[in-house]
Amino acid sequence: MYARSWSSPAAQGSVGRPSFVADHSLWDQARLAAAERIEAALADLDLVRLVFGDPHGLARSKTLTAQAFRTVLRNGMNFSPGPFLFDTGHAVAVDFLGDHGIGVDEITGAGNFILVPDPLTFQQLPGGDTRTAWVIGDEYLRDGTPHPLSSRAVLRRTADRYTAHGLAPVLGLEVEWYLTRRLDDAPGNTGNGFGLQGRAPRVTALNAGYQFNLDAHYDTLAPLTDPLALHLLRLGLPLRSMEHESGPGQVETTFSPMSALDAADAMLLFRTVTKSWCARRGHHASFMSQPLIDAADPSGWHLNQSVTDLASGSNLFGAEGPSGGLSPHGKAYAEGLLAWARELFLLSVPTVNGYRRLAAEHTLAPTRLGCSQEDRTAMLRVVGHGAGAHIENRIGEPCANPYLTIAAQLFAGLEGLTTQAAPADTAATPATGGAPLVPQQLREALDAFRAGRAAQLLGEPLTACLTKLKESELRRYEAWSLQAAPPPGQVTEWEQREYFAAY
Repeated sequence: MYARSWSSPAAQGSVGRPSFVADHSLWDQARLAAAERIEAALADLDLVRLVFGDPHGLARSKTLTAQAFRTVLRNGMNFSPGPFLFDTGHAVAVDFLGDHGIGVDEITGAGNFILVPDPLTFQQLPGGDTRTAWVIGDEYLRDGTPHPLSSRAVLRRTADRYTAHGLAPVLGLEVEWYLTRRLDDAPGNTGNGFGLQGRAPRVTALNAGYQFNLDAHYDTLAPLTDPLALHLLRLGLPLRSMEHESGPGQVETTFSPMSALDAADAMLLFRTVTKSWCARRGHHASFMSQPLIDAADPSGWHLNQSVTDLASGSNLFGAEGPSGGLSPHGKAYAEGLLAWARELFLLSVPTVNGYRRLAAEHTLAPTRLGCSQEDRTAMLRVVGHGAGAHIENRIGEPCANPYLTIAAQLFAGLEGLTTQAAPADTAATPATGGAPLVPQQLREALDAFRAGRAAQLLGEPLTACLTKLKESELRRYEAWSLQAAPPPGQVTEWEQREYFAAY
C-alpha cells in the first residue's frame, strides 16, 4: 500500500495570479515581514478564513486549508463579485449581464476580482478543535489597481489624506446590540430565495429590560457575555466594557481608541465573532437597530473621534484653559461633519430599519443635525476636555458598513479642517428646535446621497453601486408595504426577515 500523490493543476485556477503582490508592489515592509512570520507558522494551523467586508458591511469569506493559503498569501485568490451585486435580501441589484452602469468593466459577466490577504490582520481564532486563522483581504482588479467597489480601499485613501496633512484620526467604538436565546434550530429557509428572505430566527429575550445598567440584569447575560469578553481579548481587540443597556437583553460594548483602519477591521471582526460565538451556544446576537422583539429599544453605534497632530502628538480638538470645549480645529471638524451630514447620512444609517431609532419618540436618539456639549438629541456631542476632548457622533446604526461609516466621518471632518465650507450652526440647541431634523427614512437619505457629492469620497463606481443596492432594497420594502399595509411606526415582519439574521 502507498499514499497516492495527488496533483491538481486545475486547482491553481482559484489562485489570483502568480507573484501578484510582488508584481504590483502591494505591500510595505511591515506586511512583507508579517507574511514571512505567517509562512513560518502555517504548519501549526489547519484552516485559514480569508475575509472581506462587502458594501453592506457583512463579512464574506472562503475557508482554505493552510497549505492552499500558503500559495494564496502572495498571489491573492479569485473571488466572485456576487457580494457587490446583491442587496440586503440577496436580490440581484446590479445587472451584471447587461448595462450595469457601474463603470467597472470586470463586473460584466460577473468576472472575478482578486482578494489579497493583508498580513497585518492575520490572527489565530482562539478555542475550537480546528486550528483556524482569520485574515482580512483587500480587493483588486486584475491589473493590480484597488477595486473601485472596495470599502476598505475608500477608508485607506481617506486615512492617507490625513497622513499627508501630518494628522492621524483616532476612533473609539461604542456599539449596542441584542442578545437573545433561540427557541428552535429551524434554519428559516422555507420560502427563501433571491430577494425573498425566509423566517427570521425565533428567539426570546433574556430579561425584562428597562433598568439601565442594572447589575442584576447584567447577571442574566454574564454567562455568555463574560466568556465572550475573554474571547474578544484573546483576539487582541481593545475591549473596554460590556454593559447592560435599556432594552431586554440589550448590550453595549465599548473599545479603547484605535486608528481608522484598525477600528473598522475591529468592528468587522467583533460583529462576526460575536454572532458566531452566540450561535454556537444556542443564542442569537443581532446588530439590527430595532428588532421585532417585545419592548425592544433601538440600538445605536456611537463613533468617538478626535485627530492627533503627528508632529507634536497633541490632540487638535483640546481647547486650552479651564473652560474646556472644542478648540477652533475641533469646531471646524464638527462643522465639516454637519455640512456633509445629509449627503453622507446613508453610509451611517443604511437600512430601512435604522430610521426607526431616529424618530422623536426615542428621547435619547440623535434627532437633529446639531452639536451640543451634553444634549443627547444632537447628532454630535462634545465629550471630555483638554487631551481627552473628542466628538461623539451618535447617528450610526450598529450594522452599518464600518469602513464606509468611518470614512464618511473622517472625510467630512477633514473637509471642515481644510476648506472654507459654509459654517454649520454648531451652537444650535437641538431640544429647542434650532437645528434641522436628520433624515427620517431611507428614501430621504438615498435621495440626498444620490443628489449630493458622495462621489468625492467614494468615487463614481461605488456611488452608483450603493445607489442601486439601496434602491433595490427600498423597492422590495415599498412593494411589500403596499400589499401588507403594516401599522405606521411599527417594526415590520419584512424588516425582521431582512435584517435580524444577516446582521
